[in-house]
Amino acid sequence: MNILLLGKNGQVGWELQRSLGILGTVVACDFDSPGDLRADFSDPESLAPLVRRVRPDVIVNAAAHTAVDKAEAEPDLARRINAIAPGVVAREAAAIGAALIHYSTDYVFDGSGTAPRSETAATGPLSVYGQTKLEGEDLVRQSGCRHVILRTSWVYAARGHNFVKTMLRLAAERDELKVIDDQHGAPTGADMLADVTAVVLRRLHADASVAGTYHCVAAGETTWHGFATFVIDWARSRGLPVKVAADRILPVPTTEYPTPARRPHNSRLDTAKLRRTFDLTLPPWQAGVERMLVEVTG
Repeated sequence: MNILLLGKNGQVGWELQRSLGILGTVVACDFDSPGDLRADFSDPESLAPLVRRVRPDVIVNAAAHTAVDKAEAEPDLARRINAIAPGVVAREAAAIGAALIHYSTDYVFDGSGTAPRSETAATGPLSVYGQTKLEGEDLVRQSGCRHVILRTSWVYAARGHNFVKTMLRLAAERDELKVIDDQHGAPTGADMLADVTAVVLRRLHADASVAGTYHCVAAGETTWHGFATFVIDWARSRGLPVKVAADRILPVPTTEYPTPARRPHNSRLDTAKLRRTFDLTLPPWQAGVERMLVEVTG
């Protein structure tokens, strides 16, 4: 199997280089790749010659404009990267008969209520990021290519900057922390997402009937405050430097930290369709976070 991986340098893309390697030959590209392997999503039509040149059996698109607040100030760029470029890739995939795996987000929903959203729930994005990711989904579907769209949420990884590393640093520096407690979701490791992708890709390559949209997040749910408390309690129990007392990690509402982009309060996603179709058991979010903590703290 020949696999074209786009967005190799991101959190998920980095893990995909590992998980996809056992399935075939992986051509991994990003905006800084040399010469004719450069994948510049800010110039969508430039991606078409890349797809035609590689002629993969499967394309995995992990590239995205994920700076949620920045997207509010640069909507045209966000739309090119999150919507138009995936549409071009999907069009080219359809032309050569390649399958496509594309990632989307809980931000396509409005975050109302408390129930986990199914794949058929009504969408209603609150931000430019969510709007452009939803448009990208629609363009992938309209292309007619054989595809799987994986919606996920609260992605973290050992590589790069993330919420866990920020909490560890602040917990060692401050006497008090305030963390949002009215947004609910499931922290999802990039490594888990990459491993699920490998399972999905192999099945999609052999069986077009599994094409469609799926929700993929770790099991369970928490808030950002619950996430932070778990991380800091883990660090304290292992003798890592923690200055903040357990009762000084304070829950606060979203309104205390206004941002340019509105965040959904309910990021719960129902994964029953994914688990049933691919016979998967998704691990609890705590297991993935603990594994990542071991890695980043040495």
